[in-house]
Amino acid sequence: KRQRIENTVTTNGKIEPLKWAAARAEREGLITEVPVKEGQRVAQGAPIALLDTREARAQLASAEARIEEAKASLALLQAGGRAAEIAEIEAGLRRAEYDREEATREIKTLEKLIAKNAAPRQELTEWRARFDRAQLLTRQLEDRRRSLVDRGSVDAARARLQDAQAQADLIRRRLDQAVIRAPQSGTIYNLEARAGAWLTPGSLAALVGQLERVKVVVYVDEPELGRVRAGLPVRITWDAVSGREWKGTVDQTPTEIVALNTRQVGKVTCLIDNPERELLPGTNINAFIVSQVVEQALSIPKEALRREGDQLGVYLLTGSTIRWKPLKLGASSVTRFQVLDGLSDNDAVALPTEMPLKDGLPVRPVFP
Repeated sequence: KRQRIENTVTTNGKIEPLKWAAARAEREGLITEVPVKEGQRVAQGAPIALLDTREARAQLASAEARIEEAKASLALLQAGGRAAEIAEIEAGLRRAEYDREEATREIKTLEKLIAKNAAPRQELTEWRARFDRAQLLTRQLEDRRRSLVDRGSVDAARARLQDAQAQADLIRRRLDQAVIRAPQSGTIYNLEARAGAWLTPGSLAALVGQLERVKVVVYVDEPELGRVRAGLPVRITWDAVSGREWKGTVDQTPTEIVALNTRQVGKVTCLIDNPERELLPGTNINAFIVSQVVEQALSIPKEALRREGDQLGVYLLTGSTIRWKPLKLGASSVTRFQVLDGLSDNDAVALPTEMPLKDGLPVRPVFP
């Protein structure tokens, strides 16, 4: 009979994400929580695993306290020193200034009186001594005020503040690293993170893949590779979901032949649409690569084909006997061969039987 013949390469394969990224630990630590599940959709940056942060939070609180202390110390130095000491120095300078001014007035008055022999010289000597003492005290207090805010002290205080801030930034980075995040949007698979597990830097937490379109690596036996080329249509089925079929095309043909158990195969890459994200990475599937399609082909069941010597053919019903008929064949499907020459529409050919058949054998035909 005539029917559509699809020349199909039937094989098996495995699903891989078309685009994927690994979420890995940046520091060591104990996993306290895993807020995602395998197969869950996540946005880029979403938390995948949380590490213990109690120690780091205590260290951050200590570092922030040191920052406040360093800021206060620097502010005091930049303002001129400790407030009490500054107030004491300023009061001393005011007293010394008052003593100088008083001594200056008395000295001028006594010099005039002494010139008229109206005052003793000893009194003038005492006031000049008081003036010198006030002058000396002023210099000492000014030196003390300058020593409170020397450049080296300010620089040292600023360095202590910067060191405390650097420590706090480092701890904040450790706290940020305690959250392992999705490196891209997609679906969680190969989730390795488990609450209570200890991670080291670089440990895999999970893989995140974009599964709306997947890559399927199918294993085509070496003799059939000549029938496969890029762009051919592909159908995918999964034994776990009966009656469901996914479609796509061949993307890349193999560049080498490799051993797969007892088979010699080429790895053919196909791209398959997976809009519902039902096909998960690692899934073993069945693949059907349609290498040729012939519409309205004259066809026979594969089991009817026989070999006699070096010829392929069938036993054709002629009246009440069967006759050997060599055939020229074309495309084939899983169950049928296309007949290019040797048969006509509605011819009847013998199916397998326990009785050996031969040319000219009388028969009583029974049609299925």
